[in-house]
Amino acid sequence: MHSVKVACTLAFLLLSMAAPLDAQEARSRPSSDSQVNNARTLIDGGSFSEALSILRPLAPEDLEDEEQVGVLFLFGLAALGAGQDPETPESERKEYVDEAIGAFHRILVVRPELVRVRLELARAFYVKGDDRLSRRNFERVLAGNPHPTVAANIRRFLAIIRQRRRWSGYFGATLAPDTNINTSSDEQVIYIDALGAVRQFTLDDPQESRSGLGVALWGGGEYEHPLRSNVRLRAGGSISRTEYEGREFDQMSLSAHLGPRWLLGDRTEISLVGSASRSWSGGEPQSHALGGRLEVARLLSRKLLVRTQVSYHEREYDEATHLNGPRSSISLRGLWQATPTLRFDASAGLNREQTETARERNEGQSLGLGASIDLPRGFTVGVNGELRWTEYEGNWSPFTSPGESRSDRTQSLSFSLYNRGFTVKGFSPKLVVTREMRESNAQLHDYRRTRGELQFVRQL
Repeated sequence: MHSVKVACTLAFLLLSMAAPLDAQEARSRPSSDSQVNNARTLIDGGSFSEALSILRPLAPEDLEDEEQVGVLFLFGLAALGAGQDPETPESERKEYVDEAIGAFHRILVVRPELVRVRLELARAFYVKGDDRLSRRNFERVLAGNPHPTVAANIRRFLAIIRQRRRWSGYFGATLAPDTNINTSSDEQVIYIDALGAVRQFTLDDPQESRSGLGVALWGGGEYEHPLRSNVRLRAGGSISRTEYEGREFDQMSLSAHLGPRWLLGDRTEISLVGSASRSWSGGEPQSHALGGRLEVARLLSRKLLVRTQVSYHEREYDEATHLNGPRSSISLRGLWQATPTLRFDASAGLNREQTETARERNEGQSLGLGASIDLPRGFTVGVNGELRWTEYEGNWSPFTSPGESRSDRTQSLSFSLYNRGFTVKGFSPKLVVTREMRESNAQLHDYRRTRGELQFVRQL
């Protein structure tokens, strides 16, 4: 264990020395303040605590010019160095590392394009043991096309993070206002072909769309047990629950999975897991499913990650037994970190439901595109769009012409916004607004809805 720590420390030093700044980056020019230059000299000499004593009273409240950014960057370097110094009492190391993280984060709020600062933030999260945030920032640094030596060291760190991964988890909560919880159509009239003559009928009691404010909670975790150097046994589960006023539209699901993961080199992971799930609707048991899925992730370049998943499950319903039958799907997703501040993603999918009732059997396709960008002054803006097509096999008369099957097209568009500089316990509130519309040749099956979500994005 001691040798590993020493090796990591040496690698950190190499990483720092191999990270030249761009002309605009924080540490590129000396300060006009002799105290700041003295602190820089102390940092270069490894006297981090002494440098901190100089920089702490100089740390700026606002970052309005390059010199203020440079001072706060030096403060972060000194705090991170003190947090790693063997002479620093163990009880104080975490506090120093947290100070470093706070300093680097403040800089990136206003100057998200500074690659060297993001590199040091990734390093600070690594020292803290927060592998998820460390990996996220290391990957964004790679998108900035750093020096080959730096890139090689970053990949080494990412490999260590992957190898030491054991426990992982996530959780979330959101408020979810919805203008059409029951996805109801606004049609008041239906046309029925009766003996060759099309007749118009006005609905006596049309279903009206219902709006409401929901609360959604979700979470999950996984443990990876090493079987061999490149084989892990995955075991995990998840839970999600959505509640609206009353119980009619409440939803809840539980799932669990178990199976091996193979680590093939530094760029490829393959998993084959068995999975089971249970769902409830309106407070009552709805269905359960049992099956498996194959997952493959491949890093094609510094910037491009591709994931694919193939799944097959047998689903049985407690009451709506006509919906029993196998569900299968295949999906492909690409994540392209174009720059440290700009990210694109694209997805495509196929799915099939083989229900007992021919009318409900269907095949679907989907395409999705999305992008997000970190802007100055802390704002992050995102946009996502998706198109889904669903073709049913059975006869959907009287909602369609006699003998005609149902065909749906659903489109959704989402916008998101949050400010990285505003955090609550390390999380930034994120506002998401989604407009969804389904068009169908089956009468009474069109709908429009607008949903809002207040999510929380982890920053620290």
